[in-house]
Amino acid sequence: MPDTPQPKIIPRHALAGGLILSGLLLQVAQFTDLFPLAHAVSYCLWLATALLWVDIPRRTRGQAGVLAAIGLGLLVLASIWHDARIDWPGILDGNTYVVAMLVGVSFIGLIGNLRGRSRPAGKALTGARGMLGTWLGVHLLGSILNLSTVFMVGDRLERRGPLTTPQLLGLNRGLSSAALWSPFFASMGVVMTLAPEMHYATILAFGLPLAMAAGMLTVGELTHRFELADTAGFSLSPRSLLMPVSMAALVMLFHYGITPDLSIVSIITFLLPSVALLSNLPQGPRWTLRRVHQHTLVRLPAMRGEISLFLCAGLLTQGLSTFIAAATDSSWTLFAHFGPVQAIASFLAIVISAAAGLHPIIGVSVLASMLDLDGGRQTLFAFVALASWAVGTSVGPLSGINLSLQGRYGVSGTTMMRHNLGYAAIMTLLVVGAIVVMEASL
Repeated sequence: MPDTPQPKIIPRHALAGGLILSGLLLQVAQFTDLFPLAHAVSYCLWLATALLWVDIPRRTRGQAGVLAAIGLGLLVLASIWHDARIDWPGILDGNTYVVAMLVGVSFIGLIGNLRGRSRPAGKALTGARGMLGTWLGVHLLGSILNLSTVFMVGDRLERRGPLTTPQLLGLNRGLSSAALWSPFFASMGVVMTLAPEMHYATILAFGLPLAMAAGMLTVGELTHRFELADTAGFSLSPRSLLMPVSMAALVMLFHYGITPDLSIVSIITFLLPSVALLSNLPQGPRWTLRRVHQHTLVRLPAMRGEISLFLCAGLLTQGLSTFIAAATDSSWTLFAHFGPVQAIASFLAIVISAAAGLHPIIGVSVLASMLDLDGGRQTLFAFVALASWAVGTSVGPLSGINLSLQGRYGVSGTTMMRHNLGYAAIMTLLVVGAIVVMEASL
């Protein structure tokens, strides 16, 4: 079979692609403690972003630039006004582990389709059933594989054409609602650190029904608002689920058996590229090397939008959290007692701040730093944190899911926020009700 004509490679893009690949390899090396330079990953990724800066779409470039400028300014102010000790060599490290995971996930494109462009098989599942399939597929698989599932499902849907607003909303809400209960989400890892005495069984008893309600709300609302007769959904057939389920099983095998000390994000970062390489090796080492080379020169530089947004958002988060920590370093607590009223107020504050552009992790971390919770109150705090994360990431224009959708599929973060305001309002009412019921049961 003759080789497909290769696109012209710009040397600057080739160098940036090599740096991005180096960042991934260095991140994987850090999992084994074989690489001593702590900041090498971030330096590779930021240098690649600088090389690709002029190629980033103007809207994305402007947003990323503002995020970076604010984050850097807050670090300077924290140092000057509050004498905060800043680890200046490490200020670029924020979100690099997420970016490394995204780069690793991109190698999914090398799995299958070894001889040509794949085509969607058969007639697509559409309408309410299709939307339910999309939400359920992203939710169930995303509860284990996190953000990588959005790309698995989204790229499969995109084979039939550019993603529509209902499809993007299904991806957004399917993943974000898993934060309500999944023990493998980054949100749960953060909350377990901040509230180590929480009762997970209680969280599951309230979070899982809320997540199912979010799914029914999504299907009902989008079916009412949009004409979905021609909108393809994700089919939960064995064929379509084979790769995601296989990946999920491998992740669980490594998490519980082979590498129990590594987080899910870390396992995904090295496992998916490894599986991609192994799937190509039967075609021969030269074939495999050629595909990796082409992926590095073309696909990795094309990720410049999402990489720049995540890196600059990480710098903003680091600057803001450092400034707040320096400004609020005192012995007072926000609430003398953390009851339902205080929990509802905290939930609303975090969701509103997320809609204004702050990642929920900032609000959750700041709230935890201003509370002194005994064991009995930690479960309520944990639920507030997880619920605000789930609702806040769906509506927040700078959340991980919306940054990914913006960088990968070109949708505006403000557009996603506008379409999710009604959803967030209804979910807020449900969460408030759950807080009241939980308080009565604790």
